[in-house]
Amino acid sequence: MEEIIVFAVLGLSLVFFTWGKIRYDLVALLALLSLAILGLVPFEKAFLGFGHPAVITVAAVLIVSKSLEKSGIVNVIVRVMDRVADNMTLQVASMSGIVALLSGFMNNVGALAIFMPVAIQIARKNNYPPSLVLMPIAFSSLLGGLTTLIGTPPNIIIAAFRSSSGVSSFDMFDFTPVGVSLAVAGVLFISLVGWRLLPARRSEASGEDLFQIKNYITEVRISSDSNLDGKNIYQLTENEDIEVKVLGIVRNKERIHAPGPFQLLQKNDILILESSTADLKELIDNYDLHMVGHEDFVESVNDSTDITITEGIIQANSPLIGQTAANLHMRSRFDVNLLALSRGDRTIVKRIDHEVFRAGDVLMLQMRTQNLSDTLDEMKCLPLASRSLDIGKPKQTFLAIGIFVAAIISAVGGWLPVEIAFTLAAIAMVMSRVLPLKDFYTSIDWPVIVLLAAMIPVGEAFETSGAANSVTELMLVYSDIFPAWSMILVIMLTTMMLSALINNAATVVLMAPIGLQIAQTMELSADPFLMSIAIGASASFLTPIGHQSNTLVMGPGGYRFSDYLRPGLPLTLLVLALGVPLILWIWPL
Repeated sequence: MEEIIVFAVLGLSLVFFTWGKIRYDLVALLALLSLAILGLVPFEKAFLGFGHPAVITVAAVLIVSKSLEKSGIVNVIVRVMDRVADNMTLQVASMSGIVALLSGFMNNVGALAIFMPVAIQIARKNNYPPSLVLMPIAFSSLLGGLTTLIGTPPNIIIAAFRSSSGVSSFDMFDFTPVGVSLAVAGVLFISLVGWRLLPARRSEASGEDLFQIKNYITEVRISSDSNLDGKNIYQLTENEDIEVKVLGIVRNKERIHAPGPFQLLQKNDILILESSTADLKELIDNYDLHMVGHEDFVESVNDSTDITITEGIIQANSPLIGQTAANLHMRSRFDVNLLALSRGDRTIVKRIDHEVFRAGDVLMLQMRTQNLSDTLDEMKCLPLASRSLDIGKPKQTFLAIGIFVAAIISAVGGWLPVEIAFTLAAIAMVMSRVLPLKDFYTSIDWPVIVLLAAMIPVGEAFETSGAANSVTELMLVYSDIFPAWSMILVIMLTTMMLSALINNAATVVLMAPIGLQIAQTMELSADPFLMSIAIGASASFLTPIGHQSNTLVMGPGGYRFSDYLRPGLPLTLLVLALGVPLILWIWPL
């Protein structure tokens, strides 16, 4: 009976994880609470996951990662990119290689976030679509995470499962031989072949645009002086030089959906438009239109020169997700004005202030210049255009490097457990003022922390209830027919498929007990099974929902869901083809 309950709860959780309407940390909490209420997780153990070494390590690594970003170390590397040759292959290779290297020691999304504006600038400078470089650097951030213990949360969780099985945890660089080999092979594939498989979708926007987003949704008001008063939509859109689509009209608070070409326009109508930033600007200039909310915002700021317009992409841990601009009261809460919204290939049918925000949405925001960095950080939005970043003083840079290296040496030398070493490093970053105190807690991706803390007891219930054993028996049905190494392939492939649909940390928590059970049943070493799960969970290249890095580039790159399969499928097969023999060589059965 317990097995059936666990399978039912996990089955529903997988559905909700894949559906995506409820954020993954809430799904994990609901699963935990359900199992606790049903008696499969003791009440006194329900929240022990929040103190688990793996959870503490992930939180500390995120703080240290943010400190490295703030210290200015990465900006030195970024400046070198301007000297890269104009050759497209070399540019993709250099950007992908640096992102992969950074991802081995800092948060994957953080490494990607630093390089997105750089990639955009280089693409614009060399007159090629950013879609050719954004997915390659996103995939490289995942490949880089394979190389060290702290490179990605799945590695930390796998190390914790190894420790719980009665042997010592994986060390800092135990992942390096296999991880570096796969990362090098993956970056070479991306640089030589992968980017060529991507769609070269070029916007008609001018080079002056911050980031050539083709399908922004925005709202403009027809002024009393506009020459559109009395004209119809066909007359507005007949200019072949301006590509614009009228999605709706708001007149006297009444919404006119999908207006026809001969729908007459009146002064004070609010037009809901889809267009590029360049076409929108030309339309506003030609017809004396006003962006909704623009004038009010300018009047609220004493000095109009203090206002800037920027573009930011919503991260997976943003407080905006699941909310609308209206119910967030964005103007009063963040002191920003939402001008436009872009959502890749997804359709927006409502007014933008009533549209529910999703991870990966690109927002065009109007705000005070001096608040730009802090506001984007508070909203958990990544800037898509280059902006003034924290350069850091040389003293801070050296301090950050010293603290980081000391933490690694302490952990590798066995003097301190990883969670203690990096927690000390996180505190040292604040005490030495490398990281401002206000950023200490905001550096942590709390939804991921909650997800891990909730899923660890769920994973234990999966194991103790016998559910993991049942799955193991099912997977071992044909084990007598095929060689033992084939199970490594099956485990890695299963993990890859699961991580394409749900969060990779949740995937590891579910797959690790199965891998340990299979190893025990077949009387083999557990290490190759655990390594295959770690690699399979991080090698999530097939969908935009498999990893935050994939989600973040979807909107800015203008990618469709199917675009990820073009380079993602061959890269997945490459990781499988190389990963299995490498694991078996370095971690024999």
